[in-house]
Amino acid sequence: MTHLEIVDRLQLKPHPEGGFYRETYRSEGVIPQDALGLSFSGDRNYCTGIYFLLTHENFSAFHRIKQDELWHFYAGDPLEVHVIDKSGKYVCHEIGTDISTTQEPQLTVPAGCWFASGVKSGGKFSLVGCTVAPGFDFSDFELADRNELLLSYPQHRGVIERFTSVG
Repeated sequence: MTHLEIVDRLQLKPHPEGGFYRETYRSEGVIPQDALGLSFSGDRNYCTGIYFLLTHENFSAFHRIKQDELWHFYAGDPLEVHVIDKSGKYVCHEIGTDISTTQEPQLTVPAGCWFASGVKSGGKFSLVGCTVAPGFDFSDFELADRNELLLSYPQHRGVIERFTSVG
C-alpha cells in the first residue's frame, strides 16, 4: 500500500507536529490530578494510543511531553527517533522489524526528554503506534523553539536544525 492508501484506510488526519495520526484508544479510567502531581494541569486517562504515519517528505519536530511514550513499529520503512535526554545526551534510535541489525520493534521515550522522528534516509514512509501513560493531553505537549534548544544543547546543532522549524 502507498502511504496515501494507509492514511485513507486508517482514517488518519494531519498531526500538529508533522505526519498523520488517529487516536485509537483512550481508557475510560481516569487518574485524578492530585494523584499525578503539580506538573499536570488536570485529570488524565490511564492510557492513550494512536496510529502515527510519517513520510520522507515530513518529520515529527522536536517536542517533549510529561509522560513516557512507547513507540511500536507496524509497517513501511524504519523510523529514526532522535532523543535528547534531561542530561543533554543525544541518541538516535532506529525502530523497525530488522532486529538482526540495530533496529528495535518498540522503543520507550522517557517523560521530559526532547524527541523528534523521521523516516530513515532512502525510505518512503513509516507507520507506527504510540502509547502514552498517563494518557496524552495536548496541554502536556511542548513544541521546541529552535533557538532555545540550540542554547541548551549547542553540541547537537545539526539534528536540532534538521528537526525544528525556523521562527
